[in-house]
Amino acid sequence: MPSISLVRHGNGANQRHICFVTETYPPEINGVALTLARLVKGLVARGHTVSMIRPYQRLLDSTASDSSATLVCGLPLPGYNGLQCGLPAGRLLKQVWTKHRPDIVYVATEGPLGWSAVWTARQLRIVALSGFHTNYHSYSRHYRLGFLQSLVFRYLRYLHNGTCGTMVPSLDLCNQLRALGFKNVTYLGRGVDSGLFAPERRCAELRRSWGLSDGGLAVLYVGRIAPEKNLHLAVEAYRAMYQVDDSIKFILVGDGPLRSVLQKQNPNLIFCGMRTGEALARHYASGDIFLFPSETETFGNVTLEAMASGLAVVAYNYAAAKLHITHGGTGLLAPCGDSKAFIEFATRLVREAGWLYQLRTQARAYAAALSWSDVIEKFESWLTDTLTETDTAVHVAPPPHPLAIAGVGRLNRW
Repeated sequence: MPSISLVRHGNGANQRHICFVTETYPPEINGVALTLARLVKGLVARGHTVSMIRPYQRLLDSTASDSSATLVCGLPLPGYNGLQCGLPAGRLLKQVWTKHRPDIVYVATEGPLGWSAVWTARQLRIVALSGFHTNYHSYSRHYRLGFLQSLVFRYLRYLHNGTCGTMVPSLDLCNQLRALGFKNVTYLGRGVDSGLFAPERRCAELRRSWGLSDGGLAVLYVGRIAPEKNLHLAVEAYRAMYQVDDSIKFILVGDGPLRSVLQKQNPNLIFCGMRTGEALARHYASGDIFLFPSETETFGNVTLEAMASGLAVVAYNYAAAKLHITHGGTGLLAPCGDSKAFIEFATRLVREAGWLYQLRTQARAYAAALSWSDVIEKFESWLTDTLTETDTAVHVAPPPHPLAIAGVGRLNRW
């Protein structure tokens, strides 16, 4: 395995070495990876040293001449093409952290690699913090593994409570986890790049390729095309909108295991595949209405990206939408799980063009005021404050092995 590579900037007394442990990072495309990249970039700009532990990605790392991370072994993650589930790496972590001891370990994902990171940090008396970025326990029921939901949740709770604190991206999730026995939970929001995601990137040529006239309406979805995203509701809402205006188009940007099925069932939908950077920004800005029917988000970065791009968002009232949308002012919020209300709000936007324009304008004005710099500053304060307040001896016993939680037994060491 490659030796550790550090991203350094400065040598100030208040600068720290933070090691991120994650199973995903750009150029992989998902909300967790992009959020982590923002946090890493911000910490480096503030003078901190950042290192990273992540699984080896065959397609990404095979031709890389230099790696900014220590790479570990992994296995393909079912349903997530290209992503790897990091295997336990306690021995390697101990070697790396003994040679280049971090001040703080931030465990961003909760697979076996994350578990061994928490365990090893405890052994070496290094402060470990964690992030709750994905509702894995909720995902299980969408992949015919609902019987594992309780076990997965117990595993997540044990892992996070084995760290000195857990960061979550929304207030409602923060309150839910606290009520369910998670300790030292902290809320940290998200920002949006309102320079990249902006109405000015609207592209007439792209809209024409979708078969739209100048006044036609484009309904947009951006994200994974997967069972946990509840896309059948988005399709149902589009069909209801089509009954009001048969010139409307539904554009889906992204990829995933459900794409081929949806394409076969709905040949009139437009699938654009994965898009990034300015191409993604053009797709956002060339839309008019954004449908986001997911019920499994911890946040949902696409909500802010759509708002910044000047789209009227229809979403359920939780996570990013609950934090940032004022119902009837900057978007529309349906009660969680109320599919009829979701469809009704979507169709109203087609009928009321003036209201749609008002929502789009106000959504952009709101999102343009959001900044990643404030989020990064708060993240930095959380890390350094925890380090200051925590006894780095960390006398709490290491968390039990996952198999012990399952009642299967216990291995001596990972």
